[in-house]
Amino acid sequence: MTLQPYYLGALFERCRRLWNRAVWLVQPQQRDKSRMCGRYMVISSPEAFRRLFGYFEQPNFPPRYNVAPTQPIPVVRVVEGRRQFALVRWGLIPPWVKDPRKFTLLINARAESVNDKPAFRYPMRRRRCLMPADGFYEWQNEGGLKRPYCVRPKDRRAIAFAGLWETWIGPNGEEVETAAIITTNASRDLAALHDRMPVVVPQDAFDFWLDCRNVDATMAGTLLAPAAEGMFDAYPVSPAVNRAENDDPALIEPVSSQQSAAAAVEADVSAPARREKKPKKDERQSSLF
Repeated sequence: MTLQPYYLGALFERCRRLWNRAVWLVQPQQRDKSRMCGRYMVISSPEAFRRLFGYFEQPNFPPRYNVAPTQPIPVVRVVEGRRQFALVRWGLIPPWVKDPRKFTLLINARAESVNDKPAFRYPMRRRRCLMPADGFYEWQNEGGLKRPYCVRPKDRRAIAFAGLWETWIGPNGEEVETAAIITTNASRDLAALHDRMPVVVPQDAFDFWLDCRNVDATMAGTLLAPAAEGMFDAYPVSPAVNRAENDDPALIEPVSSQQSAAAAVEADVSAPARREKKPKKDERQSSLF
């Protein structure tokens, strides 16, 4: 009975999805192509995550302060009726892709079109998952410089992003499991930082989201809403987070706006001058193989 509001919202969600699809078809040039979330953190203890998500496995993994696309990420899904912990690659590859190296990296899925896009329709119906996390990073354009911000729950507890996973099978039978984070409009208190944010699934809705057998995609879509206002803190951090190679606790330490700006300018000035090159295709997926 506690999940009844999600079922009651299914009809509204269906109408909203049809309207969004109509706007998308009529005005495709206005679609938001901004990508978010592109970095996040997984820093709670393995036991804390196990208690929150209730899976049987007992993985032992180090804290990750700067999770980046194509890296292994933890997900929680339902397999044979029980929750299962698994590691997959961040960057969803649909099963119909012939050459992942030529396919655009799908690290995010927009909630407004997740039931319409060919890459996400099937996993939204059959392969929903939860992504353990402790927060994420976002970059705000301030005076021509992109300043990184750390966004974390105010109570500093672990959370779950809504995710989708897939299995890609190569021509030689090799299998790669991948996933994408679902994003939605930012809550009003975070909108000044960025207009998108990851969908956060509340703990009492874990079963509802993961139950792909009894909860269809439209009903599950009622959960794809912004987080409650006041749930998160957002504060500037060091530009060291810009480099995926950096992964240590200092990345989430707050710095003043002046310090962040000065570090960003210093990094920009100290960078060696490079000749302009023609833009290259995104080949980051090649790291999966």
